[in-house]
Amino acid sequence: MKNIKEIAAKLKISEDDLVLYGNYKAKVPLKYISSEKYNKNNLILVSAISPTPSGEGKTTVSIGLTQGMNRIGKQTTVVLREPSLGPVFGMKGGATGSGHAQVVPMEDINLHFTGDFSAVEKAHNLLAALIDNNIQNKKFNLGIDPRTVSWRRVMDMNDRSLRNIIVGLGGTLSGVPRETGFDITAASEVMAILCLAENLADLKRKLGNIFVGFTHDKNPIYARDLKASGAMTALLRDAMMPNLVQTIEGNPAIIHGGPFANIAQGTNTVVATKMGLSLSDYVVTEAGFAFDLGAEKFFDIKCGYSGLSPKAVVLVATLKALKYHGGAELKSVNLPDSKALKKGLGNLEKHVENILAFGIQPVVAINRFASDSNEELSIIKDRCKYIDVPASIADVWGKGGEGSMELAEIVCDLVNNCKNKYIPTYDWNWDIPKKIETIAKNIYGAKAVQFTSRANSDLEKIKKLGLDKLPICMAKTQNSLSDDPKLLGRPENFLITIREIEVAAGAGFVIPITGDIMRMPGLPNIPAAENVDVDENGNITGLF
Repeated sequence: MKNIKEIAAKLKISEDDLVLYGNYKAKVPLKYISSEKYNKNNLILVSAISPTPSGEGKTTVSIGLTQGMNRIGKQTTVVLREPSLGPVFGMKGGATGSGHAQVVPMEDINLHFTGDFSAVEKAHNLLAALIDNNIQNKKFNLGIDPRTVSWRRVMDMNDRSLRNIIVGLGGTLSGVPRETGFDITAASEVMAILCLAENLADLKRKLGNIFVGFTHDKNPIYARDLKASGAMTALLRDAMMPNLVQTIEGNPAIIHGGPFANIAQGTNTVVATKMGLSLSDYVVTEAGFAFDLGAEKFFDIKCGYSGLSPKAVVLVATLKALKYHGGAELKSVNLPDSKALKKGLGNLEKHVENILAFGIQPVVAINRFASDSNEELSIIKDRCKYIDVPASIADVWGKGGEGSMELAEIVCDLVNNCKNKYIPTYDWNWDIPKKIETIAKNIYGAKAVQFTSRANSDLEKIKKLGLDKLPICMAKTQNSLSDDPKLLGRPENFLITIREIEVAAGAGFVIPITGDIMRMPGLPNIPAAENVDVDENGNITGLF
C-alpha cells in the first residue's frame, strides 16, 4: 500500500492541501473541483441487475474496471460510497470490494474511516434535540404540534429494538412524551443532503429547508425556523470534503457519502464525483442496488441537480444471480442450470432496455466466479449479442485489473462514441402522480399505479407546501422490478401501490413509499459482527 501522498501526487494535489488521517487516508479541499475540467472529462456509471442473496459484486467490478482502465493507459479514479456500519456488522459484511479488486485500507474504510457518518449522525440528532427542546420550551416555543413531527433520530447500527420508541418520559422536566424512533444513519435526509450539496453555502441552505412538521395552527416548520442549519453545517464542515484512498493496485479512489438507494438516491456525493472528474480523465462510479432503483435516481436526481451525465453504463450480472431470477433455489445456483439461466435473462434485458431509454449505451460485465462454466457464460454472451449489446467477462476478483482489460477497452470505445447527454425519465414540472406513473410503467414495467387514501392526502399536503415540482425518489424493494420482493426475473402485468408519500424538502425530492421499506434494519441470526476480531497486535480480521 502506497503512502497517500503518492496517490495525491498522481492527481497533482499539493501535500500542503491534504488533511491527513494517518498515512493512507486524507481529505481533499473542495478548491480542487474545476467546472472546466469536470465538464470535459468522462463519467462511467456502474449498475447491476436486480440484487439476489448471492450478490452481484457491483463494487468489486467498479474497482476492478478502474484498475483495468489504468492498465490500458487511461487515467482513472474510482468514486464510491462509504460503507455503513449496519451492513458491515449485519448481513453483508464489508463493502470495499473483494479479492484482487479492493479499496484500501479496507479495515479503516469499513469502520470509522474519517468520521463522516458520525458527523451526519450528530447533525441529524442535533436537529432532533432542538425540536424536542422547542416543544418543551414555555417561553420561546414555535407552537410545534408534536403529533406532526416527522423527524426521527438516527444511529449507524442495525438495531430493530429502536425502530419505534417513546421519548419525553420521566415527568415535566424530561420533555413532552411522544412517539418517534430511530432510522439507520444511511437513511438520514442529512446524508442525502450532504451527497447533493455543491458547497458549504449550499449545504447550509439545504439543511435549513428540512421540513420538520406543523404548528398547532397548521403552519409548516422548517429547520431554519429552529435556527438549526448553522450548527448542523458546523458539524458537517469537515465531512463535506471528499476522502482520498487507493485501490489495491495503487490507483486513486475517492470514497464519500453513503445514502441508501431504496429510500434515498443511493450514490456518492456530487462533490466527490466532480472532484474525481476534475483530477482524472475518467471516473468510474456506481449507483446503489439495481438500475431501476439506484441508477434511475442517479440520472433523474443526481444528474438533474448537478448537470453531470455518464458517457457509458456498465451493467453487472452473474451466472448465480441470473439463475436465481430464473427460478433456481439459492442453494443450487452454483450448479449447471441452463434453463433457469435463460429464463433469468429477462431481468438483464429489462435493465438494458432502461439504460438505452436514457440515451446511454450499456455494456454487460459478467462478474466471473470460480464455479462458473464456460458453456453458461457463453449463453449470456450470445443473448447480449442477439440484443446488440457488448458483453465482457470480468475476472476482477481473481485477476484484478488484468481481468477487466477487455471490459475497459469496450467502455472506452462507448465513451468515445457518446455524443449526447442523458434523456431524463420525466419532466420535474409534471405533477407528482404523472412522474410516479412514468417511472413505474417505463422503468419497472408496471401495468398501473394505485394510490392509497393516505398517499392522496400526502399529495395534497405536498402541493400546499409548494414542493410538488421536486423530482421523485421512489422507495421500493431492491429485490424485484415490482414492489413485491417475491416477483423475480422480469414480472409483467403488476400493479405498483403507493401507500404514502414523504417529502425531503432539504434534499430536494419527494419519496413515494411502496411495500414495507425498512429504515432501521435488524441483525440476522448470525451477524457478520461475530466474525470480526482483533489480534494481540491490533490487526482486525473478519471484515470481508
